[in-house]
Amino acid sequence: MANCCGGNNLENITLKVEGMACEHCKKAIEKELNNLDGVDKAEVELSKGQVDVSFNPDRVTKEDLVNAITEAGYQVR
Repeated sequence: MANCCGGNNLENITLKVEGMACEHCKKAIEKELNNLDGVDKAEVELSKGQVDVSFNPDRVTKEDLVNAITEAGYQVR
């Protein structure tokens, strides 16, 4: 997790994601998001079709989060 020395300026966002069906999907999305500088924690909830992300908006944007999910092969609604 990349949130070192960045303070406690964290925001939380829930993104609806299409195409997630299994543990592999969960791990792929969490890996992409958790590798972004500024993401404190990303957690996929398969049963709800969503991912909860805690991030520092000074270091990563919502657009960056969406792009990472898209690059992993999934679509944000």
